[in-house]
Amino acid sequence: MSKVERSTIVDFVTYEDRRQEIRQQILAVKRPRRIHLGEYLTFLFENSDTMRYQVQEMMRAERIVRERDIQHELDTYNEVLGDVGQLGCTLLIEIDDSDKRDVKLVRWMGLPEALYLRLEDGDTVGAQYDERQVGETRLSSVQYLKFDTGGRKPVAIGSTFDDAEVGLEQPLTSEQAEALAADLLD
Repeated sequence: MSKVERSTIVDFVTYEDRRQEIRQQILAVKRPRRIHLGEYLTFLFENSDTMRYQVQEMMRAERIVRERDIQHELDTYNEVLGDVGQLGCTLLIEIDDSDKRDVKLVRWMGLPEALYLRLEDGDTVGAQYDERQVGETRLSSVQYLKFDTGGRKPVAIGSTFDDAEVGLEQPLTSEQAEALAADLLD
């Protein structure tokens, strides 16, 4: 997966002038890369376009202009992207009720270890996760994951976690599978 290069980033004023147009383009890019598993888990598979957008949005929101600060944003967001043969994604655990969320984030501590992609050849590959996002007593509701597919096309996403709400497998639509396959070629 190609990383976001500094040369592709514009200053926040220039970005602001084109923001609505860029936002519409990115929403179209994100649509097939947003995959739901059960009621609470949303996987947002990232690529260089979606990460460039995130960097530009951070620069806009925080009025970032210093080169070292821009580079910090690039380094941070590029870390989410996978390397060759990998897919990087952001997992959002979306539970509106804060009391319910707190209980589930404690109960689901081992969830990142149970996540996988099923590949077109039938193999599964587990998620690599950032251990900094798993606390001692609870899971963060945002997780950054990587799946090392070896360049093979995914056909489903799932979890072997022992909980009916998240122990599921969801086949990918053809549009989702093709979008992720294209990202593996990038």
